[in-house]
Amino acid sequence: MGTSFEQDLLALLPRLRRFAVGLCGNPADGDDLCQMTLERALANRTKWQEGTRLDSWMYRVMRNIWIDEGRATTRRRETFVDPDAGLSVGGDGAQEHAVELSMVDRAMQQLPQEQREAVLLVMVEGYAYKEAAEIVGCPVGTLNSRLVRGRDALLDLLGEAS
Repeated sequence: MGTSFEQDLLALLPRLRRFAVGLCGNPADGDDLCQMTLERALANRTKWQEGTRLDSWMYRVMRNIWIDEGRATTRRRETFVDPDAGLSVGGDGAQEHAVELSMVDRAMQQLPQEQREAVLLVMVEGYAYKEAAEIVGCPVGTLNSRLVRGRDALLDLLGEAS
């Protein structure tokens, strides 16, 4: 007999949390979203069809909760790091790395929702275009154009930030 539903969910937790933080823009809201997703998945476990990809199903559940809760619009501006944060960077590189990650996070939050989802699913989570399109419920060509626009916008935003 294979692993249990709960064990499979537990194994997905790091990936789900990373996606949640990427959607929400900060760890606290990401953890809340992750918890709500796990609660909904456990309450609706009979809706998941055994033999299908549990990770894709979980990402769809999370995405739907995130949209319903509207966390992206209500929290977006509260999570940005001060633009002058890089002025006091130390010599060991750790602070510099944190500032660079902060700039990427800020740039991600400036993307429209559809582009941010495409970038997170394909470039961060490593889903194939077809799988990512199924998660967000759009044609593959639409997902591809969202990804290209999102990637180009990120490059522009990060180019302006450096």
